[in-house]
Amino acid sequence: MKDKNFINSALSVIEIESKAVINLRNQIRSDFESLCSNILQIKGKLILMGIGKSGHIAQKISATLSSTGTSSFFIHPTEAAHGDLGMINKKDAILLLSNSGETKEIIEILPALKRSTANIFTLTNNSQSTIAKAGKINLVINAEEEACPLNLAPTSSTTIALVFGDALAIALLEARGFSKDDFAKSHPAGQLGKKLTTLVQDLAATNDKAPIVNEAISLKDALIEVTEKKLGVTLVSNSKKVVGIFTDGDLRRCLNDDVDLNETPIKDVMTTNFKSINCNDLAIDAAEIMEKNKIFSLVVNSSTNQADSIGIITMHQLLEAGII
Repeated sequence: MKDKNFINSALSVIEIESKAVINLRNQIRSDFESLCSNILQIKGKLILMGIGKSGHIAQKISATLSSTGTSSFFIHPTEAAHGDLGMINKKDAILLLSNSGETKEIIEILPALKRSTANIFTLTNNSQSTIAKAGKINLVINAEEEACPLNLAPTSSTTIALVFGDALAIALLEARGFSKDDFAKSHPAGQLGKKLTTLVQDLAATNDKAPIVNEAISLKDALIEVTEKKLGVTLVSNSKKVVGIFTDGDLRRCLNDDVDLNETPIKDVMTTNFKSINCNDLAIDAAEIMEKNKIFSLVVNSSTNQADSIGIITMHQLLEAGII
C-alpha cells in the first residue's frame, strides 16, 4: 500500500464537490421554473425513478419531497417493468434521473411510461440523450469532474443531483406555503416529531398543580408554596389575575439585601414584568423565549384569554421532556 495522506485526499474531494455545487447555481434556469409550475399543477403524485447511484439519489429526493408537501414515491425501473407500472396513473408525473441519459433499464420502459402519463420530466447531463428527448421538460446539470481520481465513481454528479433535489423540494415548499404544522403532520415520531407536536399545555403545571400565592402573604409563606410545588418558582395573584412571579433569583436578591422573610409581603419583592406564553403554543417556542431572555420559567396563559394565566412552564420541564 502506498503512503497516503488521507486528510489531503478528503480535502480534495470536498473542494471538487463544493465547486460542483457552486457551479450548479449557473445551471438553474427557466426550465427549473417550468418544472416547479408543472409539478404544482399535477393532481396526483410525483414519481421518481433511477438506476444505481441515481436511484439512491432519487429515493432521497422523493423522501424529501413527501415530507415537505409534495406527495411522492420512488419506483425502481426494473420493478416497474415487472408490475409496478400499475402504481402510476394519468394524474401522476414522473421525474427520471439518469446522469448519462442512456440508462438501458429506463429506456426499455419509456413507451410504457408514456402510456401511463403524459407528464414525464427528466434530469440528465445530456440534452441530446434518449431519456432527455423523452421528457416533457428536460433539465440538464453537469459536474465538470468527479471527485473520484479515476473519474469513474459517481461523486460530484450525485452530489449536485442531491442538491438539485433539495432545491426543488424547498422551492415547492415555499410555493405551497407549507408550514411548521404541516411538517409536524408527516413527522410525528422521534425527537423531531416531539418538538413539532408537543404543546406548552402538555408539559406545564396548570391550575391546581401550579404554584400560586396571594400577593398579601408573607415572603416566608410564599416560600412554603415554592417548596411544596417543587418548581423553584411561584405565581403571585391579586385574587383576580396573576400580577407577578417569584423565582429563586428573586429569593437570592432578597437574601443578599437581608429582607425580613416574616414581615415582607411577597408583592414587594416579586417580579411584575414577567414573560408569558399561550398554552396552545409549541413547547419548543417556550424554550426559545427562555433562551432569548435568559430566564428559566414562563407564565402560561389560557388559550381563550391572554390575560388569564393558568400555570407555569420551566426550563427543567422542557429538559426532562427532551424538548431541548
